[in-house]
Amino acid sequence: MAANAVAGRPADRRLWSRFRDFVELWTDLFSRHELLTYASSIARTMVVAGVALVLLMLGVLGEIGRKDLWFRHVAPQIKSRVLPNVYGGIDETVRHIFAANSPGLIVFAALLSIWEVSGSVRGLSGALNRIYECDETRSWKVRFPISFALAAAMIVSLMGALLLVMAVGGVLHGAASIPFAIARWVGAILLIVLGFALLVRYAPAQSRAKKWASVGSLLVVLGWVVESLVFRWYVESVASFTTAVGSLTVVLAVIGYLYIASIILLVGIELDELLRKSGGRAERGAMRLLRRLA
Repeated sequence: MAANAVAGRPADRRLWSRFRDFVELWTDLFSRHELLTYASSIARTMVVAGVALVLLMLGVLGEIGRKDLWFRHVAPQIKSRVLPNVYGGIDETVRHIFAANSPGLIVFAALLSIWEVSGSVRGLSGALNRIYECDETRSWKVRFPISFALAAAMIVSLMGALLLVMAVGGVLHGAASIPFAIARWVGAILLIVLGFALLVRYAPAQSRAKKWASVGSLLVVLGWVVESLVFRWYVESVASFTTAVGSLTVVLAVIGYLYIASIILLVGIELDELLRKSGGRAERGAMRLLRRLA
């Protein structure tokens, strides 16, 4: 009876009504703009693009003399979690890439990565057009060069962020290492936010705000960081890839990771559009809240 009395209070009814409106709003947006369908399409293209990006990253690591990142950090983690034959094949492939490492390999991997990532950019462009409720009026002669340029920008921002976090570590030691580590992570996050802002600005048929930082972009970066930490915990503590069936789940785990990352991206963009339609009042309030939390 006491619970029913509490639930019947006007404040509780208003809170429940707001929550219900919130759920109905986002359910309608997901359905009307087909966010899950576009997220699935983007994730599938990124699976193929990921192979090219790994090849490019290995080529860059070999060129800058950081092969040790593979042998000391990445390879041991993989070796303990997959079948011996699977690890042997992966390690042999990486060694061949390092042995044949050359500027030509990096150029080939870069061009291949741009081609593959541009497909994801064009898929995201279609999703943005649905979110912004605008028609695609650009010809393929315009859309394809834009997608190639945005793909190159995304690759640079992503590779730059990874290199800042992985390859630059250990340059400084002692007391200076802590502020240097913070600066590296901040720089990596800023690079990802910048890449996200370029996508939102130039991928859709109708451009949006010129500002490169927004609540949506911050939400996307935060969501990706949290998702990556959860995925890392899953791989290290729950998943087992040391059986034949477990080896097959690697692909499913990667696809699931990219699918959730695509949903986070589209939700962040959708949130920015909602804030834009509200005249910026909600965004200013959200930014003030973020500053207080910081």
